[in-house]
Amino acid sequence: MNRWIMTAGAAAMVATLAACNSDSDDDQVVAPEPPPVATPSSIELSLLGRHASGEFEVSAAEIPAFDPVNRQIFVVNARKGAVDVLDASDAANPAFVQSLTVEGVAPGAVVNSIAYRDGFLAVAVEAAVKTDPGFVALFDATSLELLGSEQVGAQPDMLTFTPDGTALLVANEGEPNNDYSVDPEGSVSIVTLDDQGLALVTTASFTAFNAQADALRASGVRIYGPGASVAQDLEPEYITVSEDGQIAWIALQENNALAKLDIASATITDILPLGFKDYGLAGNGIDASDDDGVVEIRPRPGVVGIYHPDAIASYSVDGKTYIVTANEGDARAWGEDDQAYWDGDASKGFVEEFRVKHLVNTGGFDRRVGDDLPPQLRALGTGALLDPAVFGYCGATAVGPGDCRSDEELGRLNITWVDGYKRDANGDPLMFDATGTQNDAGTLLMYDRLYSYGARSFSIRDEEGALVWDSADQFEQYLAGEDCLAASDRSIPCKDFFNTGHNEGDALDSRSDAKGPEPEGVVLGKIGDKTFAFIGLERMGGIMVYDITDPAAPVFVDYYNSREDFVLEPEDNLAAVGDLGPEGLTFVPADQSPNGEALLIVGHEVSGTTTVYQINQTFDN
Repeated sequence: MNRWIMTAGAAAMVATLAACNSDSDDDQVVAPEPPPVATPSSIELSLLGRHASGEFEVSAAEIPAFDPVNRQIFVVNARKGAVDVLDASDAANPAFVQSLTVEGVAPGAVVNSIAYRDGFLAVAVEAAVKTDPGFVALFDATSLELLGSEQVGAQPDMLTFTPDGTALLVANEGEPNNDYSVDPEGSVSIVTLDDQGLALVTTASFTAFNAQADALRASGVRIYGPGASVAQDLEPEYITVSEDGQIAWIALQENNALAKLDIASATITDILPLGFKDYGLAGNGIDASDDDGVVEIRPRPGVVGIYHPDAIASYSVDGKTYIVTANEGDARAWGEDDQAYWDGDASKGFVEEFRVKHLVNTGGFDRRVGDDLPPQLRALGTGALLDPAVFGYCGATAVGPGDCRSDEELGRLNITWVDGYKRDANGDPLMFDATGTQNDAGTLLMYDRLYSYGARSFSIRDEEGALVWDSADQFEQYLAGEDCLAASDRSIPCKDFFNTGHNEGDALDSRSDAKGPEPEGVVLGKIGDKTFAFIGLERMGGIMVYDITDPAAPVFVDYYNSREDFVLEPEDNLAAVGDLGPEGLTFVPADQSPNGEALLIVGHEVSGTTTVYQINQTFDN
């Protein structure tokens, strides 16, 4: 079988010529139908251009959006609290034009996210005090003038237009302040649009679920903020909308759930738990240590991943909607910069992350006071054990963790102490004594499951949140394999820098104890009859590409990482290292592209670069 590369523009021309040369009545002039978009057999990314802000690790390029009419890229610059406007008429050389600020919306306000549609740029605006109600602002994408703004919920973090462009949906995350003394409710605002711009604002709340806290926890929804109601604890992160514009799904990242929204009635109709990924199963292995100097991906019985999706997207197949999730992982860590919290004052914050080696140290918790011991954990007991019936494979016994605590096994792994210990019917911890015997007078917790952050994968789920497909350990296996090559010229073996962090050089394995490659962003693109998923790996960097046309059987297509050097320290060599920390992604179809080719635009928050990738298409002859 012959394979050949054709640009999207050339493919469209061939289709047009074929239509014009077809048999027709010579006496009748009929306008040709728009040519169908050719379906590639495969695609491959290449670096086309980038704009560099010159700012390291200050989120100077986060969320991009593309305006095909004016051929410009909008990108959130969190360092400025603004939107940078880039001229992309020459997509290989995007150039800075100006910044759009939101001081005219509210003093001290900053930009969190953006969305473009039909000549309008919508902006999610966080108030100067993040727990106060925020705003949605609307700009004219041509004149760049502010057209108006409306108040929404606390900390609007992401927004999107409905498919028909008649409304905006806004995820009001509602995170607490650092000491948890103020914890606003999460919510979703529906902002209708008319010919004057922003019109009616209706906000869907979660208060109807406040009385269902126990049932939600039992189903697997993580409700655990100190003193928080359900509505306060749920934190909307990301939104995707069905093709008919009737239903939206909202990622509740920290809660490991999706919410369903009936848009017409502005009602949250359901909260869907996502379950947990069993790392003990074959094919679900992880590398759990950053301190052993080797790549070792293998199953870890008793360890599970909390899917914790960040970005989500959706598409329709045979009339059914499927939700695609980037399973990043996210720990709550409030008050971690306040030494009073670590010294034991639980009123100063709430941190759920803890290393396994410290959790089950036979010396108990008190040895970590003043360092990294959350006081809320200390309030539960004086130490913890691992259930030998589960963790006997790595040496756990009734009285100690054995080799499970070693750096080569599970010791370095970051987990949440909030989940995994044995509880009674009321949800209170069962206590054990130093012999490993259940004893009401005991002071030790017994963990029979360890919950780690994220799933190091992307997933596809049905409309009710049920898992249809997960990429299992494919990301880490590929990054550790011989076929994976990084840099724009695909010259650097990925395995030599497996699970490297995005802000450090020469750091093999440095993220294995946390969330691995950390898939954060996802965007879908349809080319011909195929649907492709583009998933950004925040830590290792690069974009995973899958053909997800069949939601039950996605196929790996490409991995492209335009980090140019993994040895140099990025902070001191920013111009030389390329792109670090992909955050937001935008797909541009060929018929809207400045150069006639399908493009992928990515904001890299660590390198501060906005990067344009060309999607090269391969066709079977």
